[in-house]
Amino acid sequence: QTDLAAAPIAHFEYLDHTADIQLHAWGDTLQSAFESIIVAMFSYITDISRVSVDESLTTLTHVEGHDMESLLYNFMDEWLYQFNGEMFVPTHVRITSFDRDSFKITSTGYGEKFSLDKHTQGTEVKAITYSAMQIIDKPQRADLYVIVDI
Repeated sequence: QTDLAAAPIAHFEYLDHTADIQLHAWGDTLQSAFESIIVAMFSYITDISRVSVDESLTTLTHVEGHDMESLLYNFMDEWLYQFNGEMFVPTHVRITSFDRDSFKITSTGYGEKFSLDKHTQGTEVKAITYSAMQIIDKPQRADLYVIVDI
């Protein structure tokens, strides 16, 4: 049985971009790359190694898009809202349903409320952008490139 609250290994890096930051996340599948891009974004906002999992605060999200780019944008934007609106910071996110045909994702975030008493303050992510967004989905590896406004 898989422990859904256990954090998977996230693969990501930050790439320089004028006045913004480009997130590059990857995984064995497109689904795991989507999960990793959320870890990349939150790792830029705070040191997520200091975030604990409070199972009473597990957060469920549902997003839709009209194509894969809008689905990625909406997925990231929803998790950014969970931080800005609800002060929720996940250590990781698990996608429980990924419908590639109708562009829908259901996901669960594991983490806790952000607190300056416990968490470091990194760089604020103001918005997700479509600028230079890339989704590269190949057998055995998927790569995502997303520029976020900081």
